Amino acid sequence: MRLYDLKAKQIAIIRKVSRTTDGESALHDVVASRLETLGFVPGTKVQVITKGIFGGDPILIQVGFTRFALRKSEAAKIEIEQAVSA
Repeated sequence: MRLYDLKAKQIAIIRKVSRTTDGESALHDVVASRLETLGFVPGTKVQVITKGIFGGDPILIQVGFTRFALRKSEAAKIEIEQAVSA
């Protein structure tokens, strides 16, 4: 499952940040490197706060106490597993 698949207010855990999508070079994936630098690392809890009204772009994501606006193409690089509700 990808991060852009979550609905607003849903929480998930990051499994990995993919370095290739649609034939891109894995060696020079600047977006994936930047996402990891910002805190999108495996095991981290993320929550979708809201999505844009026109096609769901951008997506407002919360990681810890920080919020990020990501494009769908950026959110597509983040593989997640949905968190179990307590």
